[in-house]
Amino acid sequence: MTHDRIRVAIAGAGMVTRHHLIAWSRASQVDVVAIQNRTPAKAQRLGSEFDIPQVYSDLDEMLAKEKPDALDIAVSMELHAAYARTAAKYDVAILCQKPMTPTLAESEALVADIGKKVRFMVHENWRFRPQYRQAAAWMAQGRTGPIQQFSLSALSSGLLSRNAEGVPLALARQPFMARLPRFIIMELLIHHLDTIRYLMGPMVVFDCRTNRLSADVVGEDMALILLKTTNGAFGTVSGNFSAAGYPPLSQDRLELIGQKASIIFENDRLCLIGEKEETLSLDLADAYQKSYDGAIAHFVECLRSGQPFETDCSDNLATLRLVEDAYRQAAL
Repeated sequence: MTHDRIRVAIAGAGMVTRHHLIAWSRASQVDVVAIQNRTPAKAQRLGSEFDIPQVYSDLDEMLAKEKPDALDIAVSMELHAAYARTAAKYDVAILCQKPMTPTLAESEALVADIGKKVRFMVHENWRFRPQYRQAAAWMAQGRTGPIQQFSLSALSSGLLSRNAEGVPLALARQPFMARLPRFIIMELLIHHLDTIRYLMGPMVVFDCRTNRLSADVVGEDMALILLKTTNGAFGTVSGNFSAAGYPPLSQDRLELIGQKASIIFENDRLCLIGEKEETLSLDLADAYQKSYDGAIAHFVECLRSGQPFETDCSDNLATLRLVEDAYRQAAL
């Protein structure tokens, strides 16, 4: 960076953009100078709420006039590649909401095209949740010893619980999910695959099974993925959007079984269990926003320092390969 304050432009005005904007408002020495959306009225509402001075319907016009240092891409995934290439054309650093693109092949082509032209981070915020950062810290301190077994799951009744109009609550919140041919792995468990890779290191998928339990979606709403790390640990990543008795918003459960101690995260408690035990209670709503805060703070810090992003676009390809391998094993 050649100046103290970072000028940021936002593309997209959907549900997730609000969390991005809260995080940008908390970042140090950052100015959000413009927001773009193909429906200007939606951008105008967020612009007014967050005191963003300029609103655009056209991306090229925004980047040409505002000359931001970075573009935060929070549009639908089908547009990610085009928006990223446009940012690179204007020499603007990229923060792109996950998934980078709808397929691994498109993501590999995008990473190859952009190369070293601009800095490019994927906004994979899940690993920045406080519970997972703390789990990683305990592991780094040697509290657990080598992890031998792991599981990370996400359960939700979002396709069973319905609103007054009879719409499943998960689809009332995010209607686009009903149309996804690749659903729970690409939309939700991609986060968990990235998080377990962050915690456990390189790994491979050796089996995967999926099911579609709800008639309200076209893609799979249940999946069980079996994984093995290069260090020999075995574990699972799993999810179910049609889990009776669970809350409509998905809840994570993490279990890491180590040689010296183990870590369990369940409900709002993170526990280190073994000879020297420790328990932390979390405000889950606060932790959710902190994941956005942490991802964006990391992006800003790395722009300033020149250090590599944790979720650099090239690194994120490793997560997308796990997603693709899971679908291949499930024959989807």
